[in-house]
Amino acid sequence: MAVKIRLARRGRKKLAHYTIVIADQRAPRDGKRIERVGSYNPNSNPAQVKLNDDAILSWLDKGAQPTETVRQILSSQGLLLRRHLEIGLRKGAITKKAAEQQYKEWKKQDDKKKKIVFTSLEERINPFTVAKVEVIKSLEKKDKNQKEETKESNSKKS
Repeated sequence: MAVKIRLARRGRKKLAHYTIVIADQRAPRDGKRIERVGSYNPNSNPAQVKLNDDAILSWLDKGAQPTETVRQILSSQGLLLRRHLEIGLRKGAITKKAAEQQYKEWKKQDDKKKKIVFTSLEERINPFTVAKVEVIKSLEKKDKNQKEETKESNSKKS
């Protein structure tokens, strides 16, 4: 029996959300499942993902294959990296301390990427607001410079 980790569609027309399930490869998309291991809502910004990490890692160790979409979700949440590091621990190729350090570094970099993506999304959604903020900042700088110049000229006159 080939087991897949895949998405099962929920929600209404044009407003879908998904549950991440373990199912037999031959079962229909929304049909019988072995276990529910998470949820994915692409409608929010950023997309909401809730996962049962231990169950997913357990099923991956047992040989379950994720679909491409689920693989991307697991990768973005760091589960595939964790699995990779755990395999290295079992084989003795890496120490536990080194594995934890690598995961922490990845998490820091991932948080930075998410912040950058969020700000760029904000600029694409509402560029006029961003432009207004930039104009206001430049005007504030000009005002500060003019105040400093008037203070200097007043001190020179005295």
